[in-house]
Parts: sequence; C-alpha cells; structure tokens
Amino acid sequence: MLRLAAHRRGRSHHEHDLRSRRKKGGGSAAAAGRYSTLIRTLAYTGLRWGEVSALRVRDVDLSRRRMDVRRAFADIGGRVVEGTPKSHQARTVPLPRWLAAELAPLVDSKELDDLVFTSPDGGPLRKSNFRRRAWAPAVRAAGLDGLTPHGLRHTAASLYISAGTPPKVVQRILGHASITVTLDLYGHLYPDEMDTWADRLGDIAGNSGGAVWPEGGQNAGSDAGESDDAEGQTP
Repeated sequence: MLRLAAHRRGRSHHEHDLRSRRKKGGGSAAAAGRYSTLIRTLAYTGLRWGEVSALRVRDVDLSRRRMDVRRAFADIGGRVVEGTPKSHQARTVPLPRWLAAELAPLVDSKELDDLVFTSPDGGPLRKSNFRRRAWAPAVRAAGLDGLTPHGLRHTAASLYISAGTPPKVVQRILGHASITVTLDLYGHLYPDEMDTWADRLGDIAGNSGGAVWPEGGQNAGSDAGESDDAEGQTP
C-alpha cells in the first residue's frame, strides 16, 4: 500500500512537471508574436539556440517532417560565426505534424539557402538582441520570468520522455555525444518500472517451469570474466 502511494506521488509529480513544461513552451510562444513559431520549434524539437538560428530552408523537409541539423551559429567577438553543432555531428530531428504545417509558410516563399528564422532586417538572429527585444517581454507576459531559450530544450526532452520515447532515441534527437549524458540529465524523468520488469521476468520463468539458463550454459559468463565464484569480487 505504501509503495502504491509512493508510486502515485511520483507519477503525480511527473505529471505536474510535464504540465509545467507544456505551459512554458506554449505560454511563451503565444506572447512572442512573430517569433512564436521559433519558440515552438525550440520547445518541440530540442534544438539548441545556435542550431535553430542557423537553420536554412534546405535543412527542412516538410514532406518527411524532418529537420537536418548540420550547422550552428555562435556569437564570437560581436560577429556571428557559422560552425558545427556542439557534438560536431549532424543529426536529423522529427517534426510533429502540426509544427511542420506551421513552418510551411516560413519556408515556401524562400530560397534554399535562406535562413528560416531571421532578425527584422532579414539577417541572422543574435541571441542577445532576441532575448532583449522578443524573449524577455514574451516570458514576462506569460508569467514565466526566469525561463531561458535553452530551457525549452529541456521542455522538448520532457515531452518526448512523457510520450514513452526510449532514452537512445532522445539522445539522437537532442544530439548528445553519448547516452550517458542523456541519462544523467533526464534519467529521473523516466518512471520507475522495476516492478513491471521483475513481474515480466517472473512470467518468463513461470512459463518455462523455472528452468531458465544462459544461452551458452549455466556458467556461460565465466568465459568472459564474469564468474562470481571469486571471493571479494566487486559487483
């Protein structure tokens, strides 16, 4: 009974966190005017600021509902410099159907090498200017003071995890260098399902009459240095 109550409290906390992150993504976008699609793109794709600001029309395939993240902008010494994503590896990110439809008017009227999101004068978006002129007023109006553009990357991760997305897929979408980074950052958001897996293991054992052996025999692990016979061996 206590375990069930604890599980419900954990699930309630997870659902509250999810509702909070949805509010952050949707609320700030609604108050952002011309940059509302940009904010929703950050909140539902997990792109970093440098990646979304460097996104070109050729990187967006609306028919496949995919974005190819090949480059990123960085502000160095007052100049916008184009480089590679943080992991130095290109990746492909999926788009929700509604977001692909929302992006269509932004890319249909542009050339392939044009930037998808631009400043009012048509040039690259600079993070400092964007935060001062568009972001800060939007989050204030939405009652979300303290939220940063990078915070929407965490929103995207939380939404994917709430949808049951496996950690390895979340890693690929976010562009983390390793699964360890993903689990260190977001592992706590995955529900504790140890009892579920233990029950499934029990079902397998029950269906086999309890005679479950390693594929290569009872002592298969010993050939790979996995024997637990030695005293003092650390688990």
